[in-house]
Amino acid sequence: MSLEIGFVWVFVGEGARFPSGVFTSLDIGKAWISSNKLTGVLTKYPLDEGVYNWAISHGLFTPKKLEHGTSIFIGKFSSASMDHFHFENGVMD
Repeated sequence: MSLEIGFVWVFVGEGARFPSGVFTSLDIGKAWISSNKLTGVLTKYPLDEGVYNWAISHGLFTPKKLEHGTSIFIGKFSSASMDHFHFENGVMD
């Protein structure tokens, strides 16, 4: 296993509300997606830290509106700055 300390790769299939796979390495995730000919996005997520806080601490997001501090906003927050790959029918775009 080649766990990159502090991160995992999460796959969310097209149209899914929840992830269908979590992987310790990009290669393992890519192999699973390819073998099942899946369409969706594989994203690298930090462990033990919410994406909202991660993006702020890395200077990728600065809250500018009052709503940016609400639980609804934080709970739905994602960042295009996170490493991610799109797949269609198991092939990486």
